[in-house]
Amino acid sequence: MTRRYFTFSCKGTMLAGTVDLAPATTGLLIVSGGNEVRSGPWQSQALLAERIAAAGFPVLRFDRRGVGDSEGQNTGFAGSADDIAAALRAFRSHVPTLKRVVAFGNCDGASALMLAGGGGADALVVANPWTFEPETPATEDAPSTPEPTPMPPSVLRRHYLKRLTDPRAVWRLLTGKVAVGQLAGSLAQAAKADAAPTSLAREMAEGIAAFPGPVTILLAERDRTAQAFRANWDKSDPRLRTCPDATHSFVEPQARIWLQGQLLAALRA
Repeated sequence: MTRRYFTFSCKGTMLAGTVDLAPATTGLLIVSGGNEVRSGPWQSQALLAERIAAAGFPVLRFDRRGVGDSEGQNTGFAGSADDIAAALRAFRSHVPTLKRVVAFGNCDGASALMLAGGGGADALVVANPWTFEPETPATEDAPSTPEPTPMPPSVLRRHYLKRLTDPRAVWRLLTGKVAVGQLAGSLAQAAKADAAPTSLAREMAEGIAAFPGPVTILLAERDRTAQAFRANWDKSDPRLRTCPDATHSFVEPQARIWLQGQLLAALRA
């Protein structure tokens, strides 16, 4: 594997990219979520790129405008369609043998790809898409970033039904080791109906509705962002894949292996 660092232009602004070279004519474009740099949390995206390249597929990662080593103004994930398109052009320039590109994003990296209608990629793998509206508009000094969110009522109901089958959880309740006030508030929340999909969620659905290529939607079972997405998505959608016991960044050993397998399947399709 050969790893190269380079810069490329996006509307007159210089962006930083990293490409792991490999012989296949299908490559993986990784779109970072939040304000994360292209190496990802705990170097996870750099390590993922290394493993995918070792399996024979080239990988490109990049910092969007105003993030990490890239210049320009950070306008948040919703304004990153041009960054994604520029990264795809750079990928094809640095790997001229490419015939097909699979784009992957987690959290609002997934949302960015959906809003951009795939951004010019040939296939999409989107994980734990972020569907919550920002509480305040993004500015140059304070770009919009995801904040912790409560579980949707339908998710809370499933959670408590599962807990009722756990003898340890029932014993904690009977022996007074559960905060009754907090439990009562959660149960009241669980009794409510789920909120209607946000305008962001609707725009994301519209963005991939016309996408001509294959789409895979990955959900981490224990992730609230994924649970909120699923609560307002068609549960029968055959594109959905759920990783048991995984958290948001797929950091668990079995989740890392699962994620890599899903990406390799999309690359080999």
